[in-house]
Amino acid sequence: MRGTGWRTVSVPLAAALVLAFGMTDAGWSRQTARHSHKHASVAKHRKIRLAALDPSTIAPGSAASKRQDLLGAKCDPSKFRIVLDVGHTAESEGALSARNVAEFDFNLRLARRIADDLKADGFADARLLVTQGRSTPSLFRRVAVANDLQADLFLSIHHDSVPNALLEDWEFGGRKSHFSDRFGGYSVFVSRENPAFVTSLKFAELVGREMKAQGLDFAQQYTMPIMGRYRRQLLDKDTGVYRYDELVVLRKTRMPAVLLEAGSIINRDEELKMSSPERQATIASGVATAVREFCDPRWAILGPL
Repeated sequence: MRGTGWRTVSVPLAAALVLAFGMTDAGWSRQTARHSHKHASVAKHRKIRLAALDPSTIAPGSAASKRQDLLGAKCDPSKFRIVLDVGHTAESEGALSARNVAEFDFNLRLARRIADDLKADGFADARLLVTQGRSTPSLFRRVAVANDLQADLFLSIHHDSVPNALLEDWEFGGRKSHFSDRFGGYSVFVSRENPAFVTSLKFAELVGREMKAQGLDFAQQYTMPIMGRYRRQLLDKDTGVYRYDELVVLRKTRMPAVLLEAGSIINRDEELKMSSPERQATIASGVATAVREFCDPRWAILGPL
């Protein structure tokens, strides 16, 4: 979960993780005229390419609308670039689980599994994004990388916790720790400030629908007053999609962007499930299916084409 206001840890690692793309900090911040021209061209191209995916661009009741309802838009999986953002960093590891495991570890394992499933489905350009450094600077770095890569879709992978006030004390392995077994489940977040909000919402609903199809429940605590400033507007009560406008990785990216909280690691029972290869495979399969349907909506009706 997001670090500010939540319990976080920082554990030194023997070797620093680097970006899978071999980029430097300078590469993240470089803004040349060539890049500006390239981004303008890419934005125009993406607007045309994603227009068919955005229902707001089609007049309701028109012939085009009816065709989209039946067949939808289609992309080429081999050229479709999805960035899988590993939430948090080795230096700023996010939430700490009930058994003192850093959220970053959970995020990295699951993101790798999702990337493998996507590539097995023909999405050869699925990119794993791992950033370094402290929390806030890393947020802007990952946004810059995704934008520079001209991604078609951005998915940030996280695991959930609860506000500190809701934590209870216990010991595990001789160490003091914290837990909250009251809440669990996945949740999906989008930002209305994302320039492709409608398309982001479409993908978020697909992800939530696939999680539900896998027998998973969404986290309902975000609707409760007890969450205080972490309370969010529920946009889809069937699939667990919430509005979170302020998230940097959702509002600053120039492509459809979604954040997935795959499950609660502060819930002791759910933490064990989230650690299992079986649960990771279930979530990865659901995400891969959602991406396939996003790329070609006919998949949901007709299967692979």
